[in-house]
Amino acid sequence: MTTSLEWTELDSRAVDTARILAADAVERAGSGHPGTAISLAPLAYLLYQKVMTGDPSDPGWRGRDRFVLSAGHASLVQYAQLFLAGYGLEVEDLAATRTEGGRTPAHPEYGHTAGVECTTGPLGAGVANAVGFAMAARRDRALLDPDAADGTSVFDRTVYCVAGDGCMQEGVAAEASSLAGTQKLGNLILIYDDNRITIEGGTQISFTEDVMARYAAYGWDVHHVDWTHGGQGYAEDLEALYAALRAAKQVTDRPSFIRLTTVIGWSLPTKAGHHSIHGARLGAEELAGLKVALGFDPTRSFQVDPEVLAHTRRNAADRAAAARQVWDARFDSWRQEHPDKAVLLDRLTSGGLPDELPAALPSFPVGMMSTRAASGAVLTAIADAVPELWGGSADLAGSNHTSMRGQSSFLPPERSNEEFTGDYNGRTLHFGIREHAMGNIVNGIAMSGTTRPYGGTYLVFSDYMRAAVRLAALQKAPSIFVWTHDSIAVGEDGPTHQPVEQIAALRAIPGLDVIRPMDANETAHAWAQALANDDRPSAIILSRQDLPTVDRGPGACAPAEHMARGGYTLLEASTGSPQVVLIGTGSEVDIALSARDRLEEDGVPTRVVSMPCLEWFDNQPQEYRAEVLPQGTLRVAIEAGVRMGWREYVGDGGAIVSVDRFGESAPGPRLYEKYGITPDAVVDTVRTALGEVTYDVRPSRA
Repeated sequence: MTTSLEWTELDSRAVDTARILAADAVERAGSGHPGTAISLAPLAYLLYQKVMTGDPSDPGWRGRDRFVLSAGHASLVQYAQLFLAGYGLEVEDLAATRTEGGRTPAHPEYGHTAGVECTTGPLGAGVANAVGFAMAARRDRALLDPDAADGTSVFDRTVYCVAGDGCMQEGVAAEASSLAGTQKLGNLILIYDDNRITIEGGTQISFTEDVMARYAAYGWDVHHVDWTHGGQGYAEDLEALYAALRAAKQVTDRPSFIRLTTVIGWSLPTKAGHHSIHGARLGAEELAGLKVALGFDPTRSFQVDPEVLAHTRRNAADRAAAARQVWDARFDSWRQEHPDKAVLLDRLTSGGLPDELPAALPSFPVGMMSTRAASGAVLTAIADAVPELWGGSADLAGSNHTSMRGQSSFLPPERSNEEFTGDYNGRTLHFGIREHAMGNIVNGIAMSGTTRPYGGTYLVFSDYMRAAVRLAALQKAPSIFVWTHDSIAVGEDGPTHQPVEQIAALRAIPGLDVIRPMDANETAHAWAQALANDDRPSAIILSRQDLPTVDRGPGACAPAEHMARGGYTLLEASTGSPQVVLIGTGSEVDIALSARDRLEEDGVPTRVVSMPCLEWFDNQPQEYRAEVLPQGTLRVAIEAGVRMGWREYVGDGGAIVSVDRFGESAPGPRLYEKYGITPDAVVDTVRTALGEVTYDVRPSRA
């Protein structure tokens, strides 16, 4: 940024062009959010044309700053600037806003529109994404350029986020902003569009807090730019805004918050400041009045003066060229001075796994171990081999086993406590009790494209994260979610902490791999496969209670690496031609193995299939799936959760042993017995399905 703002008449005309384009796009679509796009056009133009570093010809250039539009409904704020700067959008794309096949969807979508860094829409999530982007930048520097002086690394960058009143009301933004203050993320600048309007009207009916005071309490650097001038008259003081952005950029020991007080839809002749323009088109009369007021032809749509477009695209290209000349030279020097780090960066950029991973992956002996403990052992074992891997929990590191032993915490050193040593180079993340923010922060880190983050909590609290997990799947972000305490075996903590419907609900999210390993060795390979899948998120679901680590030698169970196919024959029927196939996941595979022993003793040839991931299994060839789950057999699924989703695998003639009610406070083994998740119950279910007389040991749903 230069010390003073250079502004011309062409810049002013370009801002007004952005307003008109937004208004025309919503009018053409018949729906949308024109108000914020109109009043924030000066801010967006200032960022894209005067402040942020980027390259329209190479939107993924590593030296760029990052921009997140948390108020994603105002997508035309960003689309208009991407068009003016030359990121590949043209007038035709703006005219096709919110239409099938267009490059300008209703809300910004990552991978769909060049220049969009993450998918936003659910309010507040973008704020948390931006915190993740800022944390990722700091981690990139620590991983790849740890000895560089402050402000000198080629991996330094600034993250800019624009949020609105809705974002400020959503809890996820508060969670993430609080953590950003603790982390002292001096590379994050959040601009709050304080227009005091939401869909229902003026925010005084529900939102009256002092947001600046809140952010000051979080430990942020705060600024206020008031374009209403205390209600004395509206003037878009770009000099003041530019000065606030410059001041924020110079603060490096804490994030910065700029409250920009505006009037929604400013420039409109009669509707400026009215909530009706928040989420609806202006109407022909108001639109024509806006065009006349700004000096545009009211009979033309999508009017762009050639000299304006030439000016904005030339300015963006010139700024990019100047920035790249400096950055590219520094980057080349960095590569020459740090050849080992350059090799690492090349691997991280290509998405490949380290050659050292297979040898680092632990193998567990026969014995008893919870899969959460096994997961922690895996993380510790592979830490050196996979330096890009880092993460933590929502205040549950000890319970989730998400800390890599020997690794310091990603924290300002002065935040250390007796248990955790803070270090800017650390790899253990502490999200605090902020599950929703954790999910979106993990997504932001994952979308940054260099490191691989994970975040953990109890499975039942995945409900707090669901919106973030859905966004991970929507963006194909390689986030890894670690959820432990996976069933009613949680026991005495009671039904509030005992998940029953969560696994089925997570499997309903398209594009999410839900992985529930049966023992320690499956857990190791679950991590390896999750890391290998860099085009979608993974959920690793783990037990609290100890489970048998089965013998996988000759004549015993099949090798654990077979779990990468999602489902496999763990133990074949004695005859090699099963009459019954028992399908288990997680802790219930051991129950299936015990039930198989009894059925085999009774002369019923029984196969046990471990099915850790339905999504992986569904992607196998039909021939393989038919081989594992052959027609003509009685198939019985066993899972300590609701039965939803299993009928497809067992067929109409099959059976499901499940828990279709909430639990209660009692020891886990007692609940498994009471609710019929036992070998006896499985055997009983098989006999009933085969037509033998028996009794039902499961309780009614009453």
